[in-house]
Amino acid sequence: MLRYLNLALLVAYPVAWFAPLMRAGLLPLFGLSEISVMTGLQSLWASDVFLALVVTVFALFAPYIKTIGLALLHWNLLSARCLSALHVLGKLAMADIFLIALYITLTKGIGVGRIEVAWGLYLFTACILASLWIGLRTEQNRDMRATVSDSET
Repeated sequence: MLRYLNLALLVAYPVAWFAPLMRAGLLPLFGLSEISVMTGLQSLWASDVFLALVVTVFALFAPYIKTIGLALLHWNLLSARCLSALHVLGKLAMADIFLIALYITLTKGIGVGRIEVAWGLYLFTACILASLWIGLRTEQNRDMRATVSDSET
């Protein structure tokens, strides 16, 4: 079951990247514009290339590479020794959720603009958390199998 849930993430991540994370506007009187991971990255690439590169790694590459790595591991196409590296990738992906939460908190605290959380933020967060859970369960299953095989010898 873990392998199929993990494969579902290969579809869910791109949907989450283009889904609206939040709606933001300068003042409550004006309309709100939708912000997604992709539109945020486009803005960053135009203004701050280094930050855009960091966010691209955290938001796109880290979770997707981890998901692909877990899929290869589930079908025995990758060594179990790579599991710790995949676990680190999952933690890097979680840093992106922290950044988004920080932006929302800062903007709401300033009180100048208005932010409404959209469904894409929940989807993106669910993808990251599901990936972490799948990684932990995969690690536990590998440890359990190793313990059983050690006790049999």
